[in-house]
Amino acid sequence: MHDEGLKFRAAVMGLNASPRSGPTQRLHGRARHSVRAVRALRPNPGPARQDASYPGPKLVLLATHLVALVFCVSCRSLPPLPPADLSAPGWRVQQGQALWKPTKSKPELAGELLLATNTNGDFFVQFAKTPFTLASARVARDCWHIEFGSGDYRRNGQGEPPNRFVWFQLPRALAGKNPGGDWQFRQDSTNLWRLENPRTGESLAGYFFP
Repeated sequence: MHDEGLKFRAAVMGLNASPRSGPTQRLHGRARHSVRAVRALRPNPGPARQDASYPGPKLVLLATHLVALVFCVSCRSLPPLPPADLSAPGWRVQQGQALWKPTKSKPELAGELLLATNTNGDFFVQFAKTPFTLASARVARDCWHIEFGSGDYRRNGQGEPPNRFVWFQLPRALAGKNPGGDWQFRQDSTNLWRLENPRTGESLAGYFFP
């Protein structure tokens, strides 16, 4: 825009400037007259012929805008899921204690763990240290939601939940399925279990009350 403004001001100044008289100015005038005479002798090529198969610049621009709009809508965050009714039929609720180490450089956090699973595949996980909720994750139908702290970090999405969050891997591991990504799961006969990611250093270890 700055360059266009400079060109426009230069053009205006050139139109408003009064021509100077002299041999050089008369020579320039003759040259311009000769160029106009040569152009007048050239045949008129007529309007440019457009290929019938080419959709035209307006249609191409419209198609580009539509593709961008669809991409933006698909990437937009979904609204949060409504609260789960854990008292409804099909839910199994487990409570216990756990130690969560978010990364290699952060210390372990002790808290209360709640895991609710449904026969249709939905689940809800909550890790809390009274009276604060440190982390929670939920999957309902084809949607997922995860939140840390008091909502400082909150994400929603559709499809398979991200592998990097331990809270999405715990229900899979306890159900006897292989956790995704680099996660490793171990469980002994005393109901103690440990889910760990050696690459990131994150781990979650705990047990559920009988």
